[in-house]
Amino acid sequence: MSEKQPPKDLDEVILSDDQGNEEVFKILFTFESDDYGKSYVFLYPKASEDSDEIEIQAFSFSPDENGDVDAGELNPIDDPEEWDMVQEVLNTFTSDDDE
Repeated sequence: MSEKQPPKDLDEVILSDDQGNEEVFKILFTFESDDYGKSYVFLYPKASEDSDEIEIQAFSFSPDENGDVDAGELNPIDDPEEWDMVQEVLNTFTSDDDE
């Protein structure tokens, strides 16, 4: 797995809900899994970046031609084993952050 930090000018994406409401999300980090042959991104709402607790969302994605996250290509993670792997990566990231 490789972990990438987003370029400073590409650290946000805008997501729309079912009602068309848009919300800006910050990209925490991205990584690739050789086991699943996919790229993944962790996002959190920009409005909550100063909060003590942040709700982090994870998606698989198809990188654009520059290898960056394109909000139109975000996919939910449905496979339980794949989700466990993604959670393990996040847990490792957050435990490294605590040290």
